[in-house]
Order: sequence, then C-alpha cells, then structure tokens
Amino acid sequence: MAIEEAAFRQKVEAALKDLLRQLDGVDPSGEELDIKYSDGVLQVDFEAGGTFILSQQVPVQELWLSAQRRAWHFQIQEKGWTERDSGEALVAALSGLFTQKLGRPVALKAPPT
Repeated sequence: MAIEEAAFRQKVEAALKDLLRQLDGVDPSGEELDIKYSDGVLQVDFEAGGTFILSQQVPVQELWLSAQRRAWHFQIQEKGWTERDSGEALVAALSGLFTQKLGRPVALKAPPT
C-alpha cells in the first residue's frame, strides 16, 4: 500500500514515538536499557550487550528491524505494521524479542498506522 512520502514519514514517526513511550515504561528487571529516538530511528542498547534498531526506509516505505543478528522488513498494511515475508505483526516480533532478551514477559501494544 504505497502512500505519499510525507504521510509515510508521519506514520513512522507516530509509530516510533508510541513504541518509545511504551519502552520507557518497560521494567528492565536489572538490565539497563538505553533508548534513543532520532530522525526515524529508534535504538535500544542493552547494558549486558546487544542492540535493537528500528529504522525507516523511505524509498521502499518500510520499517526495518535489526536485532540478534537478524532483520525484519515491516510494511503498513490494513491490519498494521506487518513483516513483508512472514506476515508477523511488528508488535509480536518486538514483544518476543524483548521477552527473550529480558527473560520475562514483555507485551507491547500495536503502534498507530
């Protein structure tokens, strides 16, 4: 679903700021999280090592997630941000990654599209 560039950037900004707000509320249970947002990039650095990065890719209108030596490519669909190959929801992927990394359940809510 292609949209105008400005609209895509607005949707990405809204989604990333919503995720930033949610992640600020996550109890890291002893693990220090350094969360940064700037110009379409949300980065989470873990004290014990590791980084998760969500970045906008304007030319292809995707949000790319890099975490644990793997990459996902999310597109705006009617049902929200969805991985282009697997159909997995962004929030499901992120919740699973944070749950695995922190060793306890983390349930994020779907950001706006």
